[in-house]
Amino acid sequence: MGKNRGIQTYSGKNIVVLGMAKSGAAVARLLHEFGAQVTVNDVKDRKDCHGAEDLEKMGVNVICGHHPDDLIHPGVDLVVKNPGIPYTITPVQQALQIGIPIVTEIEVAYQISDAPIIAITGSNGKTTTTTLTGEILKAGGLKPVVAGNIGTVLSEKALEARPDQVLVSELSSFQLKGTDAFKPAIACLLNIYEAHLDYHGSMEDYIDSKMNIFRRQAKSDVAILNRDQKMLRELASQVPSRLFWFSRQEEVERGAFVKEKKIIYRDEQGTDHHVMDVHDIRMPGDHSLENVLAAVAIAGVAGVRPEVMKQVIASFKGVEHRIEFVDRINEVDYYNDSKATNPRATMTGLKAFDRPVVWIAGGLDRGIAFMDMTGVVSEKVRALITYGESAPKLDRMGKQAGIDERHLVDNVEEAVLLASRIARPGEVVLLSPACASWDMYTSFEERGRIFKQAVHNLRTSLS
Repeated sequence: MGKNRGIQTYSGKNIVVLGMAKSGAAVARLLHEFGAQVTVNDVKDRKDCHGAEDLEKMGVNVICGHHPDDLIHPGVDLVVKNPGIPYTITPVQQALQIGIPIVTEIEVAYQISDAPIIAITGSNGKTTTTTLTGEILKAGGLKPVVAGNIGTVLSEKALEARPDQVLVSELSSFQLKGTDAFKPAIACLLNIYEAHLDYHGSMEDYIDSKMNIFRRQAKSDVAILNRDQKMLRELASQVPSRLFWFSRQEEVERGAFVKEKKIIYRDEQGTDHHVMDVHDIRMPGDHSLENVLAAVAIAGVAGVRPEVMKQVIASFKGVEHRIEFVDRINEVDYYNDSKATNPRATMTGLKAFDRPVVWIAGGLDRGIAFMDMTGVVSEKVRALITYGESAPKLDRMGKQAGIDERHLVDNVEEAVLLASRIARPGEVVLLSPACASWDMYTSFEERGRIFKQAVHNLRTSLS
């Protein structure tokens, strides 16, 4: 059925796909199979346009190395843009001027999916909450398919998903900004903090993009928001669907909350269900509790029994690259928090520990001053090791926070070696960059793997 819906929606359309990354190549293949006339364009050199030859063999037009002047014209029906491509580039501006719809591949996923969609977004915690939700729904027999910003192309999975399954999708503001009709059955907004302003241009646009997750929902759909964040309480008036909450701090009318150190799910009829004790959660930090509460609220709406939720949550250790325990060497614990690509995520990581931290930070300079971090850094950090474009700014912030021991290194490997020399027994070495990776590494995953390998090399050198 998904393919039939795709043919009905896209057959005969002239579609330009901007960006040859994994999602661009995947959506180009799908649109071609649906009968669209597809042109893929990427400014990368031909040698870096991986998959171009395979697309061309199918009959897809692939243009690499530049944006042709005639790429966008009134005969184009749709532009499907890689989420990371800014709206300021010439082809996107041309499409906007002509009035051509510009979407990301999650819009295509929605158009072709036979399965209901559970969508999860937020400035922080998306991957952990999405992964945990998928595990709970799987244990509850709901046959989830987990995809989206978490690493698997949503439109590919949407084509395969059956009506008796559910798509659990992690979505970024970049993806949500490019939606037209996208309407998840359950939508969850975890939190909103200042992030990606180099892309969005303003906090207003960032918030507006996040709110696209709710904007087209029907009254029968469900929205889940963080009750503890004032901004989300105010934004709730814009939500057209049934409203559920999660909260660490207070009881909610319906949703998930903490009462007497127990996690409670309150259903739509007002009946309370004890899920588990807070101390049974294995992941450290208040942010982990918030992620658990969000997953409980989603699973409760989806009909999963409390005892199933407890079984999964009690055994869940978290996700790779998010406050991930790597090793204990010479009584020092090493944690990989490479997924912390903004200051707020890093502050969350630092707050997770009640021991002194040797903090490794740095990466792409997005114009952030980092001064909002001084209070947390002063309280949690004993020594600071910086690298990358943002190192000077982070060092200045560390100085203002009163961190006397500060070091500048060239890369993550050097940071690990230095940390191993200066860390004291009982302390934590934490890679939590507060920055994107793209000045030196292709992704936060690569950065995290390099950190972990460097720690493993330390272990090997001692054996």
